[in-house]
Amino acid sequence: MTAAFEYCPAEQSFLDPVRADAHDPGSARAVVIPFGLEASVSYGSGTAAGPAAIVKASQQLELYDDELECEPYRAWGVATVREPTIARPIEAALGQLAGLVEGVLAEGKFPFVLGGEHSLTLGAIRPVAARNPGLVVLQLDAHADLRDGYLGERYSHAAAMRRVLDLADVSLVSVGIRAVSTEEVEFYAANRDRITIHWAKDQARWDIEQIVAPLRGRPVYVTLDVDVLDSSVMPATGTPTPGGLSYGQTLALLRRACEAAGRVVGVDLVEFAPIAGLHACDYTAAALAYKTLAYAMAGR
Repeated sequence: MTAAFEYCPAEQSFLDPVRADAHDPGSARAVVIPFGLEASVSYGSGTAAGPAAIVKASQQLELYDDELECEPYRAWGVATVREPTIARPIEAALGQLAGLVEGVLAEGKFPFVLGGEHSLTLGAIRPVAARNPGLVVLQLDAHADLRDGYLGERYSHAAAMRRVLDLADVSLVSVGIRAVSTEEVEFYAANRDRITIHWAKDQARWDIEQIVAPLRGRPVYVTLDVDVLDSSVMPATGTPTPGGLSYGQTLALLRRACEAAGRVVGVDLVEFAPIAGLHACDYTAAALAYKTLAYAMAGR
């Protein structure tokens, strides 16, 4: 079901409110959807405040990208929709988000969801998968999220990728995993035809071309959990986990993945839980969002 949405005014939007397209959201090809779902967190809390903190910090980013040697947003335009009151329970929230994403897709635009906890990915991806047979999900994450529910909640953040794999004709490439349960390892072993995992413990030996090979020529959805970053880089998340990726590693992987993909068809960035006074994390999350959006839109 398609849901109606309202664009935010410039001063409440993603990126600098005085940018060139700030007052023309209807012409934007990329749409940021803030969705601060927080319903099944099992350790640190605060993801409900994540989208607003990222949007606020994004207004302090320089729009010129020295890597891409341009202001990338000018090629496609970006708008932000007003964050809704999140429905309850989680299953209702997922339907709500699916409607918002479907509305963006129906207008021929690119959805970028700012979370919120990782359980939201199922809602974001349902309309994307329906439109893109053979979809590959690229998951950057510290956790496999392959449990069949957690603490009595089938749609828990710890089951996010398990629920995504309930969708037919969807495969998963996971990168950065370093926290996993026996249940998840057993599920992975039984589903190697649909799941590829690149463990963080092996990152010194990673071959980026091998990682992105399954994405070639196929529609790709990127789900980016900020805890893929090492906890020294990103402590502002529910379960900050050591042994993760650097900011530079993450960007290199994202850029190559977006270049290799047949087409990137949607993105979410999740599990950011701002820490009062620690503005570096807000800024890092916002910068990561802008870079990911630039890489994804470059191939469109």
